[in-house]
Amino acid sequence: MRFRRDMPQDGVRRNELIRAREVRVIAADGEQLGILQRNDAIALAKEAGMDLVEVASTSEPPVCRIMDYGKFKYEQQKKKQEAKKRQSVVQIKEIKVRPKTDDHDYETKIRHIRRFLEDGDRCKITVFFRGREIVHKDRGLSILERVVQDLADVAKVDQEPRAEGRTLQMLLVPKK
Repeated sequence: MRFRRDMPQDGVRRNELIRAREVRVIAADGEQLGILQRNDAIALAKEAGMDLVEVASTSEPPVCRIMDYGKFKYEQQKKKQEAKKRQSVVQIKEIKVRPKTDDHDYETKIRHIRRFLEDGDRCKITVFFRGREIVHKDRGLSILERVVQDLADVAKVDQEPRAEGRTLQMLLVPKK
């Protein structure tokens, strides 16, 4: 994305970078000062020890606010950080099994899946076939059905088992 020459890097015009001759000015306390010449508005802002910041460039005339731009940027950055902290990232964990997976290995994988689901992650179970095992897709389906039964208390099926090439895949999500 290319920026025009008169647009600052952060995308907010302030003080002398404002292009319009006349601007609608809002004071620092929120009071409307009316439509003023750009230079008069900048002088008012400097007098108050603040900046004139363009907040609505598309309106006619553009709306500008007298504010401490550094403090405004700092508060915006803090809000972004707070929002980022509150969001939860859901990951998709994958567990691979084969039609010949032994009972002990199966139980271990079930424990892993249970832990992933309790942590709030989604879990993709993949049954992959080697060589002539592909003929016995019914074995793979029975393994996936067994997984669903064993995890019925913590998981529900989000995506039914489906075949893709030499694999069968199913997606489980945690119950609320």
